[in-house]
Amino acid sequence: MKRLVSFIFIPVFFLTACDALFNPAPVSDIEASKRTLTVFAAASLTDAFTEIGAAFDAANPGVVTTFNFAGSQSLRTQIGEGAPSDVFASASEKEMDALVAESIVGAGEAQIFLTNELIVILPVDNPAALENLEDLANPGVKLVLAAEEVPVGEYARQAFDLMDVFFGAGFKDKVFANVVSNEDNVKQVLAKVLLGEADAGIVYLSDVVTAPELKFIEIPTDLNVIAKYPIAPLAKSKNADLAAKFIEYVLSTEGQAVLARWGFTPVK
Repeated sequence: MKRLVSFIFIPVFFLTACDALFNPAPVSDIEASKRTLTVFAAASLTDAFTEIGAAFDAANPGVVTTFNFAGSQSLRTQIGEGAPSDVFASASEKEMDALVAESIVGAGEAQIFLTNELIVILPVDNPAALENLEDLANPGVKLVLAAEEVPVGEYARQAFDLMDVFFGAGFKDKVFANVVSNEDNVKQVLAKVLLGEADAGIVYLSDVVTAPELKFIEIPTDLNVIAKYPIAPLAKSKNADLAAKFIEYVLSTEGQAVLARWGFTPVK
């Protein structure tokens, strides 16, 4: 009888072990805190949001925040086509409004979390000897802008409309004749000038923080355009709680301080 009991016990134990091996406990029981938050953010936010993401992850053990940085118009298109994302941070209210109109972002969910403005950047050696805004219309100046559909490109053209009135009709036509390329996002404009492939470019004031070696020409307030950046959770986010916490962190004193260090104007 003892041998029989032993004989029965071994297979039962073996089957139990196999069941544990091939049918492990649900991930939710073992690694409930390991979650990924996906944030689609405007290219101009690359440095600031990378820092904010690291701080957010440190404050929420088990959470990994991943980013997709690009022009806001490109991100809006990707999200509209079904790219999985939890949070959208745009450099343009227009792109956010488009997602609200499609019910991809809930009505009333978007919040302005910072503002930015434009500045003209020049290579260190300033080969075109540019000294003021009027010089952008000089013949032969190589100017690089973001494409018109990119927020910073649209803002730049709005600023040139203001300058056309201030400096006289025909000013912006002369400037646009000097445009040698239209880039997909603001970081590409910055790179062109850093590489000396252009005599000037128009970027955000925050971009000067990332490239202090460049020279620049300020654009007066009455000729400038203030960019308002909205942020919102995506309606179909699978991490709605984390999305809300991330946005809360961005709007917190700590988050706004990071944005200020990177040259943005916080809303708080």
